[in-house]
Amino acid sequence: MNLKEIDFKKVIKEYFIITVSILIMVVGVYFFKFPNNFSFGGITGYSAIVSKLTGVSATRFTLIANIILIIAGFVLLGRGFAFKTVYASIIFSIGLDLLERLIPISAPITNQPLLELVFAVVVPSVATAILFNIGASSGGTDIVALIIKKYSSLNIGTMFLIVDVVSVIMSFFVFNVTIGLFSLLGLLTKSLVIDDAIESINMRKYFTIVCEDPQPICDYIINELKRSATIYEATGAYGHKKKTIILATMDRIQAFKLRNYIREKEPHAFMIITKSSEIIGKGFLDR
Repeated sequence: MNLKEIDFKKVIKEYFIITVSILIMVVGVYFFKFPNNFSFGGITGYSAIVSKLTGVSATRFTLIANIILIIAGFVLLGRGFAFKTVYASIIFSIGLDLLERLIPISAPITNQPLLELVFAVVVPSVATAILFNIGASSGGTDIVALIIKKYSSLNIGTMFLIVDVVSVIMSFFVFNVTIGLFSLLGLLTKSLVIDDAIESINMRKYFTIVCEDPQPICDYIINELKRSATIYEATGAYGHKKKTIILATMDRIQAFKLRNYIREKEPHAFMIITKSSEIIGKGFLDR
């Protein structure tokens, strides 16, 4: 790719988001997941188990496993494979290692395991959702997924589920029933939290506005909100009066402004406001 074709501002923004998201994930894993031995979620799920069986710290095992997976990725996938994933994996491993050196933890930070499970699920899941939203990931088993995708016809989603279920089953035997049940609960809720977080990040408002004079509303949408709209003519079923329907889509802040503007300036306009998390096109999600 020609350097002139690269949008450096976009690249810098993406890697800033990746870095912040990974650091958020590191906090959730190190302070809430590892101390409680919660065994769900890829490499970090197995780290607690390996730590219990071998005495190697969960943080150190995560670092070693990620290094091995990165090397495997370069060998099996080539030098150009998913650079964002490699970068995220390195930052994740370094972040965990630094926290272990600076703030050593050998036990849960509270005596409320359910509370810590909530943070162990929610904090990394929100970070994961942010990463997925920009086409990145935290590395680890995602590198395994890329390898599986290239060299076999196995269903990646099914493979991930099997890997997670095995780690949870092992936690019942390696630790105890309590930790096993907490790990199972974490596994069941993790994907739901990620899905909800992604939907919330992408949330937009879709307006259907029925009015008699569309010009002031369209001018406000175009000039003040810097959005566009689609208009078409309609006829009322009851009074058979000519109406204009305006269709527009925008983010939540813009939607709040438009709703207030219409209420104040065009109080007789009829509005239907619908939530949507999948709007594809210019100014929203790429195809």
